[in-house]
Amino acid sequence: QIQLVESGGDLVQPGGSLTLSCIVSGFALDYYAVGWFRQAPGKEREGISTITTGDGRTYYADSVQGRFTISRDKAKQTVYLQMSSLKPDDTAVYYCAADSRIYMRASDALVPSEFAHWGQGTQVIVSS
Repeated sequence: QIQLVESGGDLVQPGGSLTLSCIVSGFALDYYAVGWFRQAPGKEREGISTITTGDGRTYYADSVQGRFTISRDKAKQTVYLQMSSLKPDDTAVYYCAADSRIYMRASDALVPSEFAHWGQGTQVIVSS
């Protein structure tokens, strides 16, 4: 059974940093693309960052480029999202998701409907 469990969400001040973790089970990271998505109240879910295993490519939304970094530890079956220079607009529930592709087209990499398996989410609040 495929499971994804996010953790690390918290209340953080603007300008602060936070690292989210996504522990996966039921599949090997070697064969899946894993992405991070977020959904703020009243807004659609948006893609933040994805990492593909076939070529190790990473994809980022313009809104987080240069501030967020995605990485993975295959031994720990964990994908991380390091977030820095956080802004109040980054407040959202953050989800990780996976799909059984080792490569993704750039046009698909941040599209929620391209991912079949989802975690339950972790809340990030950026506020002073």
